[in-house]
Amino acid sequence: MSDIEIRDDRPAGRLEAHGDGGEVVGHIQYFVLEAPERALVPVHTIVEPAHEGQGIAGSLARELYTIAAREGVQVAPLCPYVVKWAARHPEEAPAATPELLQAAKNWLTAHPEGF
Repeated sequence: MSDIEIRDDRPAGRLEAHGDGGEVVGHIQYFVLEAPERALVPVHTIVEPAHEGQGIAGSLARELYTIAAREGVQVAPLCPYVVKWAARHPEEAPAATPELLQAAKNWLTAHPEGF
């Protein structure tokens, strides 16, 4: 994997992987759920085709869980990639409760803009 820098653009709801030249080579689109408890909710993971297969998506997923742990919140993954990554890394990705996942789905259904 080439050197990437991961940056959290919270206002835009994007966790971005920047390549050597500073270009965005991948990102996770997410939102912050406030109720029933605060959680980060990843919706999409995208890696630019020229950068696929380099571990970028996994690095983004790992960083999202690291940020959540640092902030003392859960991750309620709706993104299929993050769901699969979390299942493969349970020691790094604590499972969200069914209630939290349902609340995240309900929020996304009510606020589909931007996703």
